[in-house]
Amino acid sequence: MKKEKDLKLKNLEQLKGLSKADLKKELDASSKNLYVLKMKKTLGELKQTHYITALRRYVARVKTIANSK
Repeated sequence: MKKEKDLKLKNLEQLKGLSKADLKKELDASSKNLYVLKMKKTLGELKQTHYITALRRYVARVKTIANSK
């Protein structure tokens, strides 16, 4: 079973230390992962649906930090 930390989410301090290019890479990877999770939920393959909420909030954090730089 996957745990939430298996999503490889960085904490706020780690995100603030990233460059703008690294933030864009992180955003692209997280957005793609979010899309995959949503598709798995639609197909009924995802049992831990709370990952979607956690990843959606993480994407919002990354966008906020990227826009502040």
